[in-house]
Amino acid sequence: MSSFGATITGEGIRFAVWSSSARRLWVSIFDDSGAREIDRLELKPEGDGMHALFVPDLAAGTRYGLRADGDYAPENGLWFDPDKLLVDPYAIEIDQPYVYHWHLAARRGEGPDTAPLVPKTVARALADPVAPLPPLFQPGGLIYELNVRSFTRLHPDVPEAQRGTVAALAHPAVIEHLKRLGVSAVELMPITASIDERHLPPLGLRNVWGYNPVTFMAIDPRLAPGGLAELRDTVAALREAGIGTILDLVFNHTGESDRLGPTLSLRGLDARAYYRHLPDGRLANDTGTGNTVACDHPIARQMVLDTLRHFVRHAGVDGFRFDLAPVLGRVDGVFHPEAPLLQAIAGDPVLRERVLIAEPWDIGPGGYQLGNFRPPYLEWSDRYRDDVRRFWRGDAGAVGALATRLAGSSDVFGKAGQSKSRSVNFIAAHDGMTLADLVTYEAKHNEANGEQNRDGHNDNLSWNNGVEGDTNDAAVAKARFNDQCALLATLFASRGTIMLTAGDEFGRTQNGNNNAYAQDNAVTWLDWTGRDHALERYAAALSRLRRSFPALSNTQFLTGEPLGGDSGSGIPDVAWLTETGAPLEEGDWNDPARHRLVMLLGDTEGRLAVMVNGDRRQRVFALPSREGFEWHPAMEGQAVDLARALPGRSVHFMIERRTGKARNRKGS
Repeated sequence: MSSFGATITGEGIRFAVWSSSARRLWVSIFDDSGAREIDRLELKPEGDGMHALFVPDLAAGTRYGLRADGDYAPENGLWFDPDKLLVDPYAIEIDQPYVYHWHLAARRGEGPDTAPLVPKTVARALADPVAPLPPLFQPGGLIYELNVRSFTRLHPDVPEAQRGTVAALAHPAVIEHLKRLGVSAVELMPITASIDERHLPPLGLRNVWGYNPVTFMAIDPRLAPGGLAELRDTVAALREAGIGTILDLVFNHTGESDRLGPTLSLRGLDARAYYRHLPDGRLANDTGTGNTVACDHPIARQMVLDTLRHFVRHAGVDGFRFDLAPVLGRVDGVFHPEAPLLQAIAGDPVLRERVLIAEPWDIGPGGYQLGNFRPPYLEWSDRYRDDVRRFWRGDAGAVGALATRLAGSSDVFGKAGQSKSRSVNFIAAHDGMTLADLVTYEAKHNEANGEQNRDGHNDNLSWNNGVEGDTNDAAVAKARFNDQCALLATLFASRGTIMLTAGDEFGRTQNGNNNAYAQDNAVTWLDWTGRDHALERYAAALSRLRRSFPALSNTQFLTGEPLGGDSGSGIPDVAWLTETGAPLEEGDWNDPARHRLVMLLGDTEGRLAVMVNGDRRQRVFALPSREGFEWHPAMEGQAVDLARALPGRSVHFMIERRTGKARNRKGS
């Protein structure tokens, strides 16, 4: 880490902060409770924007904040106000959560001193770095996205005091669930300290997703009462179980919001440097939150890099997912895939081997950048999500798009001669409908968010199987179960990395709410006692199949070319067939009524047939035979008989093995 923040020595603490335009800066020292300011000391300019001061006789545990003075002209990006206590941008621990209060947004001279309302930074000496180990997660694996609080808030096996925390992820019952699913890495939705948007407190709501940080390193004390050590210990426990940890981090904006937002840290230190402004002085808003971090500014770039190094060195995480990642690549407001920050992350000695995942869109000009990041960045693919949903919804002419997504989306990620898919394939994520709601609701139902159902996406590509919402109709319930199985099977049969959001493996519902960010209640808390065990078993079986058949988790694009090597036997890596076993011809691909295909994956020991019947009625499928080989069901519990018709709305797997070696594949 750089020399910013509080550096503890045997003689005292050195405080250092950067501002290019503040005229004066102070450190405010508070008593052990954080309630009373006991000293205010002015920092000294050291050149190049650095302001610092060594204070003797202070020790670890000291609570402090920063203050800055200078011009106050918000219309020109100047927000200096010494009555606003500021959290150190390099804080690694704060003494309480952020809580919104309108005084935090008061204009200079119109509000009280905000010290009673602002968390104090707690000076801590960092423990020795963890041993540098390569990431457990590798592209092609299964990422399990989870919200730390919602995931275990209702878990009956986790001690009540531990539920909803980072430490709960290390509980044996939780780890056993993750191992049963074959999770390669958990992806933790933001755990750094965040603040509620100002419209939520009057509605009695709070942001449970965490995508509204103030500073970037301090972990939210509600999620990790044990701080950085709690995260480090949990990462180690998961790693011992063979599971990596990926942090979802937000560097595109902060909770200081628009011009009416609170002054808590960066805004009060040097808003014009830390945030991007338009030529007329207004805050740029490429994020929809009111501000945009100026990731092309050297000081912001350094802060991002220091944050990432911090979590690798001191928590041992496998990597990161970057929310609204085009912001990290914007230079003077324009996205560049070779932007300095993106290159610096990928080339940094501490970071270059880490898992790097981009959410490749923001709402700024030219903000949709799917496929335009460079290796080694993986990318969330909404194209995959939408095309798979369209196929299973029954849209006409969707079979070709489905095949392209199953094969790794070379149309998106095959640019500049790239031969491997960088796609993170998902059908449902934290943002949008759950997997169960996708087949239960045709329309969003966000009334609980207090915005008259105006928030959230309107086009969810969802369907309800004839009844909107809950029903006692057994036939409708069976159809919804089958649809969830088909969607899961499609995901696990797809080339590229795959992502499953926690609870979708056992039918979690948000009652049709597709924007549940403010629902810190039963809407988002996973119902472990009411889960669908049959669906959960099916998801686990799919995961075992994917792990046992290397052709499924391979990230090379499927091309139809013969497999290489002596053991390839000249069979292609993939063949696309009709349900009769004949190759799909142009007329078949262009048939708007076609919702059936077979993906025949080549393997050095044989082939795997993925038989997709998207029709509402059952269909007879046939597979091509080879001398010396036999077809057998690839999954336990899925006894496919090729002499009989496959049920409608289903995916089935058959494995080809040499005669005499046939067996049911158990995923071992």
